[in-house]
Amino acid sequence: MSIEPVQRQSIISFLWKITVTVVGFFSTMYFAHTVGADVLGAYFLFTAYLGIINLVTDGGFGGAAIKRISEGEEQNEYFSAFFVLRSSFVTITILCLIAFRDYFVDLNSTGVFKWLLVAIIISLIYGTVHNMIAGLRKIGIQATCGFINEITRIIVQVIAVFLGYGVAGLVGGFIAGMIITIIIEIRFFDLQFVRFGWYHIKSLSKFSFWLFLTTGGVMIYSYADTIMIGYYMNNSDVGVYRIAIQFASIAAMAAISMQTTLWPNVSHWSKIGDFKRIETSLSKAVTYSLLLATPICVGGILLGDNLLYYFYGTDFVKGYSVLVVFLITQIINTFQLFILTYLGAMDMQKEAFKVTSVATTANIVLNALLIPLIGITGAAIATFVTLSLNALLARQVLARVIRVTLEYKSLLSILKATFVMGIFIEGYRIIVTLSTIWTTLVSVVLGIGIYGVLVLKFDRNIYEQVKGIMMNLI
Repeated sequence: MSIEPVQRQSIISFLWKITVTVVGFFSTMYFAHTVGADVLGAYFLFTAYLGIINLVTDGGFGGAAIKRISEGEEQNEYFSAFFVLRSSFVTITILCLIAFRDYFVDLNSTGVFKWLLVAIIISLIYGTVHNMIAGLRKIGIQATCGFINEITRIIVQVIAVFLGYGVAGLVGGFIAGMIITIIIEIRFFDLQFVRFGWYHIKSLSKFSFWLFLTTGGVMIYSYADTIMIGYYMNNSDVGVYRIAIQFASIAAMAAISMQTTLWPNVSHWSKIGDFKRIETSLSKAVTYSLLLATPICVGGILLGDNLLYYFYGTDFVKGYSVLVVFLITQIINTFQLFILTYLGAMDMQKEAFKVTSVATTANIVLNALLIPLIGITGAAIATFVTLSLNALLARQVLARVIRVTLEYKSLLSILKATFVMGIFIEGYRIIVTLSTIWTTLVSVVLGIGIYGVLVLKFDRNIYEQVKGIMMNLI
């Protein structure tokens, strides 16, 4: 990540991600206390259905278009071919949804089916513009506009919920964020509609087929648990489950920020045969992701029950076991997220699909077995097993092409600093009763301070990297 453009783009993405996370954290607290787990559950079901539908309408062509456009050849032709293909899929999907509307009982009962249709149409334009900006490697612009999308969504949702619109307000805010982002991003959109040939469709199809299957597998184990909880249990359980996931996802902020930046750059490096740069970026990406994920995992396990109670309310405390499992899962997720990203960017989607198909099958089976037995904790365990299996198999595939190495010295420093931080927090809990939100927050702040000082003290390499980043920001 020492390559300056990648580092700069990652920093921009990460800073926006932190800001959105903080704002989203407080807004979710407000929603949890105002509308409760049942309404939140209905909203999370809406986003789950939209995610799966967008996967179907995209068909893998979005990722294929990013790949081809990032290579720098015939960009307008690939963009035009992608838009025509996806528009066709969206039209067919909407017609099918209308024809089978009566089968979507949970969406009809909450009154969000019509909102879902509107969201699908807006997602067509948003996904096209937002993804093609990434293909052009304007990652800073994409990250900034992604931030605007999230902030707009949150502002509209807060206002709508305050006015009493409930789930309609949450869904309406989601759509409003995409609309505002489209208006802004279109100013930086350099691609044009031109005549394209059958060759461009074939080229996109060749890459998209395996990308679609791989992404489909990832989407299934990302949303299958939510939908199956809604089927076996109720909307309230969905709300508790998704809040725990959202809380735990803080640990993955760095990884997600760098993944967005790395995909088009790794694609370009692969095209020109610069595998040394690919290997270096992977090892550094893992280190800097775990620099954040590891202490959050330990701190969340030690303080998660109190934080759920004070931040979201009594109803959400039963999600603590889910939170613990997902915090540990985020460590595994760091590895599998980057490995799948690199496989896709290096045009190895067929191999990525073979790996993901095994994990996806395991996920569905485990969810079907564990959710009826142990509820939402069973869904969390199913995800943990799935991601672990996915990471292990994917690493074996990637290791055939490049050297997959880790910066063990830096990782050891992270573990030592995290261990000391954990001992301090546990000692703090013994001495000070966490009877208020303020005593809990004090332990969080002190833990962050101790970890930050120690990790910089233990590892000179991390110290120099962080110092360089800060100097560049200043």
